[in-house]
Amino acid sequence: MKKNFIMTMGLSVLSASIFSQDLNTEVIELNTSQILVESVLTKEEQQALTPQQVFESLQLGNERFVRSDLTARDHSVQIRESVKAQYPKAMVLSCVDSRVPVEDVFDKGIGDIFVSRIAGNFVNKDILGSMEFATKVSGAKLILVLGHENCGAIHAAIDDVKLGNITNMLKNIRPAVKTSTLSEGPKTSDNRLFVHEVSENNVKLTMQKIIENSLLIKEMVEKGEVEIRGAVYDMDTGVVNFLEDKIDMESIQVQ
Repeated sequence: MKKNFIMTMGLSVLSASIFSQDLNTEVIELNTSQILVESVLTKEEQQALTPQQVFESLQLGNERFVRSDLTARDHSVQIRESVKAQYPKAMVLSCVDSRVPVEDVFDKGIGDIFVSRIAGNFVNKDILGSMEFATKVSGAKLILVLGHENCGAIHAAIDDVKLGNITNMLKNIRPAVKTSTLSEGPKTSDNRLFVHEVSENNVKLTMQKIIENSLLIKEMVEKGEVEIRGAVYDMDTGVVNFLEDKIDMESIQVQ
């Protein structure tokens, strides 16, 4: 993937400070202010990526987000570049929470990542179909399940909330509540440590369910074409804490 610098006319000269960028970077030195413009991936560039490179790309993007060093993008250019086709790097399953702007959190732009959002970031058949499209059809190399701290859906599942269709939705998160037994103190949403444990377990169980319920994705993971990773977003700092746990493929039985 190439990145180029373009001039912004009429602005004062800024001292260039080039931070570490993920993948390949092409720099053109200018005598005026410079804006980094990330070009939309081509099919060849996407195919050349490995799941590990994409994972590192998300890590580096979050580091830039945390230090407020977001890539400036010319969206009108990216719209035109991506109108005929798309070749995103990754598929991110996130919560609907408005405080977790997924593309910004990873410093990604138009055509970079697929994003599926549902309260509590759990997986169902429709989301599995979207993941299969993102990976098997469109070539994304990484599936990331992204939970977050202070999640309202997690709180509601812990407190066993009964309210309209929310009641049935929370059944998808309740297994993470039942399997969270390590935290000391009350098993309520007031216990921040317990909420954190449930959030992590919910991510891990979702990762496992993806493999259990999608033969297509399981086969791609076994071939090394795709990886599934988990993470929890810290709303106090903006840091994405990536989980070290990986799926035990031998123990998975596809349903």
